[in-house]
Amino acid sequence: MANSDPTSSIENSVTEIDGQRKPRILLGACGSVAATKFGLVMEAFSEWAEIKAVVTETGFQFVGSSEAAPLMFEGVEIFCDYHDWNSWKMIGDTVLHIALRDWADIMVIAPLSAHTLAKIAGGLCDNLLTSIVRAWDYKKPMFIAPSMNTCVWKNRLTEQHFMTIDELGISLIPPVRNLPTHMSEMPDPSIISSHVKRFCNSNIPKDEV
Repeated sequence: MANSDPTSSIENSVTEIDGQRKPRILLGACGSVAATKFGLVMEAFSEWAEIKAVVTETGFQFVGSSEAAPLMFEGVEIFCDYHDWNSWKMIGDTVLHIALRDWADIMVIAPLSAHTLAKIAGGLCDNLLTSIVRAWDYKKPMFIAPSMNTCVWKNRLTEQHFMTIDELGISLIPPVRNLPTHMSEMPDPSIISSHVKRFCNSNIPKDEV
């Protein structure tokens, strides 16, 4: 069972390899059928990074069931809205979405649904995931891997939303079009992981990880 105080594991979390701290990657998943692959996303990133995960309530319909304590997936803590509301008791307590924001070197949302894309573009922060994005320090990288119906992907509103988040410096990992299902699908988890790993190797100095 994970620690009943989710913020304590964040504050005390340090993993090193050969004296260097591993990159800290905060993974997010939304309510998309592609979230059924979120376990593979976590597995791919855990091979080279220290990871924690945030899943929206609708995302849990595909990833698993929400519980009162952070879920564990092969040693990875998975947080949801419950933990953000219940980790804070009084003024001065650590706020979970701020603690996760501060902990992470990089955030990766894979999959990103059209619904959450619209929330981010509009500045909404009504759950743990969008609260982290709203409070994010955009000097630090953020990647998104959308997954949605191709008709939704091509919609002008979607284009406007992507233009808005591009101005924030959020990096797009483009979807792959699946003709039989009419879906613009999230790329394979290994491709997403490799994309972010290459970025880390090229752009983040060793003394910062």
